[in-house]
Amino acid sequence: MVHTLEKQLELIRRGAVEIIQEAELAKKLERSIKMNKPLVVKAGFDPTAPDIHLGHTVLLHKMRHFQELGHEVVFLIGDFTGMIGDPSGRRETRPKLTKKEVEANAKTYEKQISKVLDMKHLKILFNSDWFEKMTSYDIGELAAKQTVARVLERDDFMNRYKAGQEISFLEFLYPIFQSYDSVVLKADVELGGTDQKFNLLMARDIQARYGQESQVVITMPLLEGLDGVQKMSKSLNNYIGINEPAKEQFGKIMSISDDLMLRYYELLTGKDVNAIKDNLKMGSLHPRDAKKELAITIVARYHGKDEALKASEEFDNVFKNKGVPSDIKKVAIEEPEVGIVELLTRSGICQSKGEARRLIEQGGISIDNIKVSDINLKIRPRETPSVLKAGKRAFLEFYRKRQQNT
Repeated sequence: MVHTLEKQLELIRRGAVEIIQEAELAKKLERSIKMNKPLVVKAGFDPTAPDIHLGHTVLLHKMRHFQELGHEVVFLIGDFTGMIGDPSGRRETRPKLTKKEVEANAKTYEKQISKVLDMKHLKILFNSDWFEKMTSYDIGELAAKQTVARVLERDDFMNRYKAGQEISFLEFLYPIFQSYDSVVLKADVELGGTDQKFNLLMARDIQARYGQESQVVITMPLLEGLDGVQKMSKSLNNYIGINEPAKEQFGKIMSISDDLMLRYYELLTGKDVNAIKDNLKMGSLHPRDAKKELAITIVARYHGKDEALKASEEFDNVFKNKGVPSDIKKVAIEEPEVGIVELLTRSGICQSKGEARRLIEQGGISIDNIKVSDINLKIRPRETPSVLKAGKRAFLEFYRKRQQNT
């Protein structure tokens, strides 16, 4: 455990975009060391989706740093605020989730975050514990702690207001409710992505108006998704879930650009990204080898080294040696003839006929290494298996089911 102020600040600064205010943080840490009393460090997560992805782990690893420093870390599940929906970055009102949907998503979190955080030294709390006990008087008192003008300083609110787009009162209350979490927890530090800066700073104001010492805000960078442009998000389907199978994680990492690879090295590993850049520039390290090492590092973290090496071997077999996966899905066809769209949907390769048609039209389907371009193609399965490839990573072995004599 690191105790000196300098060492603590060095670890806390690592990877952070902003510390507001660092002088205040230094004072809090000095007092913590002197009194041997850990700081209360919180990070909130709205359970709007069941999967935690690599983008979330940027924040989780910073939480782990505070655990290593001996501070009290709180993983706050916003099951109450999650039903409102965070308006950050939104151009329209976010659909309101039901309590059942939020609770179902929240249940999946504990197992996932255990892959990064020390669960023995972590507090997991739900903000419904205090919000559901609030009276209308309490809510009125809370709302009175902030002004409409202050909330309208938020860019996404102001842009929607000027454009004549609807903003619900519930959305207006979201940053105030989120700020109240810090009041209840008496938070010394709050962590969040750069897109959360407005909400985190508002909590500083609300705490002061409740007579508390304001929390220090630490913002962490947003990790770009597989497209290398927009932030990693399940809704944009550009994410890598930490619960995904090892070979899926490995394949997705190998698909990213070389520039994005360096960004992932910087935010997701403890490796010296400058040394990697130098080796790539000098030619002593090939980009594909660097990407493969990145994939092994990340997959090993969530599935173990053996599974990471197995995924690497599988990837080489499929893509480098043009083989097929060892665990390829198999489907027996009873009919003498089946349409290609029907085969794709029946096997689960595609979730809908529309998706199957688009994949065929985009040239993403081949059977025994022959491209399929006709969405009306009829296939006559043989007893000898054929191999269908969909996109870059999906494979299917299909064959005619032998009829039993009666």
